[in-house]
Amino acid sequence: MRLLYTSALIFYSLAVSATPWEKEKSPTRNSTSSIGSYANGCLDGAQALPINGEGYQIIRPQRERYYGHTEAIQFIERLGAITSEQLNTNLLVGDISLPRGGRFSSGHSSHQTGLDIDIWLRLTSKRLTENELAVPKPVSVVDLTNYKLRKSNWTDDHFQVIRYAAKDKKVVRIFVHPVIKQALCDQDSSDVNDRSWLGKIRPWWGHHSHFHVRLKCPEGSSNCIAQASPPKGDGCGYELASWAPKTVPEPHQKVAKKKKKKKVKVMPSQCLALISNQ
Repeated sequence: MRLLYTSALIFYSLAVSATPWEKEKSPTRNSTSSIGSYANGCLDGAQALPINGEGYQIIRPQRERYYGHTEAIQFIERLGAITSEQLNTNLLVGDISLPRGGRFSSGHSSHQTGLDIDIWLRLTSKRLTENELAVPKPVSVVDLTNYKLRKSNWTDDHFQVIRYAAKDKKVVRIFVHPVIKQALCDQDSSDVNDRSWLGKIRPWWGHHSHFHVRLKCPEGSSNCIAQASPPKGDGCGYELASWAPKTVPEPHQKVAKKKKKKKVKVMPSQCLALISNQ
């Protein structure tokens, strides 16, 4: 009884704090188009990714963050098919976007245009049950305290999956923890002229139990604001080394700091027309 009460309370709290975008429960019926920027935009005519597909499953489907641009849906289906066939691996797909894109109340500032996809680094040949998908357990491949790879959790399959994703022509960037980027750089034995995929792998904090795929603005999405292409080269030299801490700090209790209020970005006018309550 207490569990039911707690669940209801959490659901009510989330509903109260939900953004207008989270209150929209269905996509528009227009043709698919990504509008605005990855962190300030929306998604017209979104497509829903099936919860279970070849080589992948959606985790936490109850959050309804499995909508994307058609090209995002096709990318996941391509990646799932190739990793299933080549590696016998089942991908766990996290957040993509909301039914009409737009802002989340928590978890992301990006993922607003249906072109960002989170894929967990928990790889398994076994399909998860409905309950396991609803409350999944992440697996980190990085020892965050000592800034090094957890070799017990890292496999060649991780390398292969991320490389398959980066070599897809629709992908512009993939965000991973700097330690993972270093592992990919060290593990790749390709000819120097075939390491361009590594340039798409961008180091970014927080991405130690999942990697974040970002697709290019699709053709036909004239109001989509593209992100600049990554710098030339594989990004495995000085740029990556600059992320490493000068010394590995001892674990300590964080002192809470007052957060400055961020200015709310003005949404593109085309986005405001997609929500019922502005």
